[in-house]
Amino acid sequence: MRALLPVLRHQTHEFDQRRLQLRGIGEVLGLDFRRGRAQLAGMEFVDDAFVLAARAHGESGAIVELLTSAHGRYAAHVAGGGSRRLRPFLQPGARAVVTFRARVEGQLGSASLEPMGQGPAEHFDDALALAGIAAAAAVAAGALPEREPHPGAYLAFEALTAAFADPEIWPAVFVRFEAGLLQELGFGLDLSKCAATGAVDDLVYVSPRTGRAVSRDAGEPYKDRLLGLPPFLLSAQSRLEAGDVGAGLALTGHFLDAFIFGPLNRPLPPARVWLLDRLREAGRL
Repeated sequence: MRALLPVLRHQTHEFDQRRLQLRGIGEVLGLDFRRGRAQLAGMEFVDDAFVLAARAHGESGAIVELLTSAHGRYAAHVAGGGSRRLRPFLQPGARAVVTFRARVEGQLGSASLEPMGQGPAEHFDDALALAGIAAAAAVAAGALPEREPHPGAYLAFEALTAAFADPEIWPAVFVRFEAGLLQELGFGLDLSKCAATGAVDDLVYVSPRTGRAVSRDAGEPYKDRLLGLPPFLLSAQSRLEAGDVGAGLALTGHFLDAFIFGPLNRPLPPARVWLLDRLREAGRL
């Protein structure tokens, strides 16, 4: 056995040297041997996405925030994103197929975009719809954590963008979109029954502390301290009445501020405030 020890030590030394050589080669080729087999170090994916925001970077590039279908919210550098050719496709709400590449996980990475459909340009003559798109994009960008998959948020945003074709209903769908974001992030409203009595009928209030519904009778003594619950949040079949959209936006705005933006020491997005002003001016609240 003692005679074998020098041989084993020599073989172990050769193995270590070979492993170091392979690791060096792997770094050049973009391979990772640390997990027992060669893997691509870095990351790449192709996914459907909506543009949430874009800002100029360098002479002609742009940093673009995207809401992807399977990967969540991602920021990436888009070469030429500041050019006249690409700028129209980087507006909030624009849809694209994105190819994302980064050498290592956590790196900003770069992306190429293949535009899909008309995007916001479809509503070029509807300033209110454009304000709604910008507000939805700003809320999603501020609320969703980066690089955390939230397919429900993507589907909600997709449904909202489709609703902008109908001026009569999209403000209510916007409220549902924000309620869906709260649900996706673990702060969903419980509108199934009265928090005080368990009753399932005549639910007209929401507790600003718990997000649970309260019936008319139970909430009457405290109605000045409760939030209004518009019927369309309980049933998609309910008719929209005057004041319903305003009550809905006050409701979702309260919980977005209390549970998401407030803890981050950030106000609700200015684009959302702008939308409420435009809806008020149009008599849509």
